[in-house]
Amino acid sequence: MKVKPHWQILAALVLATITAIVFRGIDATAPPDSTPAVFIGRVMAVAAFIGDLFMRALRMIIVPLIFSSVVAGIASLHGVKGFGRLFGKTAGFYALSSILAIVVGLTMVNLIQPGLEDGKPSVLIRDAFEAEASEASEEQIEKVESAKGRKGGDIWDFFKRMIPPNVIAAASDNGQLLGIIFFSILFAVAMTRLPKDEMSTLRQVFQSLNDAMIVVTRWIMAVAPIGVYGLILPVVFETGGELFLKLGKYFATVLGALAVHLFVVMPLILRLLGKVSPLAHFRAMRTALLTAFSTASSSATLPITMRCVQDNAGVSKRTASFTLPLGATVNMDGTALYECVAVLFVAQVMGIPMGVGAQFMVVVTALLTSVGVAGIPSASLVAIFIILKNSGIPGAEAAVVALLAVDRLLDMSRTAVNVFGDSCAAVVVARSEGEVGILEADRTSGPAATDSD
Repeated sequence: MKVKPHWQILAALVLATITAIVFRGIDATAPPDSTPAVFIGRVMAVAAFIGDLFMRALRMIIVPLIFSSVVAGIASLHGVKGFGRLFGKTAGFYALSSILAIVVGLTMVNLIQPGLEDGKPSVLIRDAFEAEASEASEEQIEKVESAKGRKGGDIWDFFKRMIPPNVIAAASDNGQLLGIIFFSILFAVAMTRLPKDEMSTLRQVFQSLNDAMIVVTRWIMAVAPIGVYGLILPVVFETGGELFLKLGKYFATVLGALAVHLFVVMPLILRLLGKVSPLAHFRAMRTALLTAFSTASSSATLPITMRCVQDNAGVSKRTASFTLPLGATVNMDGTALYECVAVLFVAQVMGIPMGVGAQFMVVVTALLTSVGVAGIPSASLVAIFIILKNSGIPGAEAAVVALLAVDRLLDMSRTAVNVFGDSCAAVVVARSEGEVGILEADRTSGPAATDSD
């Protein structure tokens, strides 16, 4: 009997975690030059190589998949009637979900107060910040210095990225997906203005290209369990436990807030606005969620997200090809939530009181930065620096280094939330457009789910 893809990926996650824990125990007692230590080092190098190949394969198909799906989806309309309405609904949904995510984050961090001990700033965590900053690796220092070079005005680069001066150069940079989407929309709209025969020929070409990219996606997903194993093994092995214990309350706050948004807020939106079963949608999206958690990249997960939303949830290519690429670029529910929690946590540790007005400014800045810096490396790190600077909170550099040291698991978790939010937008917008057959029982639990999710 064929094992479903989501079970294969989950098994790879569990196996990689167990292997890493066992290797950590052996490595902790083995001398640096001993045979076990050398063997473990080689295994980690091979795993990192395999994981990198998997990520490269996913990123390889992003641009042709986005271009072909957006063009084929819009061109199939035989015009642009209703396109403005589709954009308005999508943008409205993403704004609503981001605001709700931030509210959840603010509520959790104010209730739990992870940066305080007995109502006072935690000296233990502040010392941990300083200790981690003094022992930071070269990679961490490089990321922090890069983030420090960014300014609040960089969020306006969002509008510049919409119109790339060189679309070929933008296609070679995964951080320029917004420009690719914008060009794809313009190209598709231009196609609808061509004579019928020419437009029909072009539409068939792009539809065939899109179908071919779906086949390539399936090939890559066939080796996804191996790729996921290679990605997770080094992460778990290299993550130390001491700092996690010191920041345990903060960790629990972020994960708790993400869980509330993922399992409470978004299902309510699906039920109230989409009139669909949240459980059916979770079943449809399980492969995409596990892939997002493993890769910690919304963009890299996009091919799998589009496949799950169309094949399993039943959303049309017209809606999915517009909402999902746009969401992977600008919709960052989990990221915006995380930024608010992280900033208020640092403020609590540093003893900086933040009233309603100050927290409102954090919300506004988090909304802007979650969109404006989404396409640059270490986006959350840059956003946190910007918010801390604008809020006048001291000790930003040491705090960010410490948060960076434990960020991988949180990054994986918030990426899964980001991807789920994108998929919810596709379903709700599709339902509002009158599409039928969304999340039908035979689609999410029958043969289609077995073959396609």
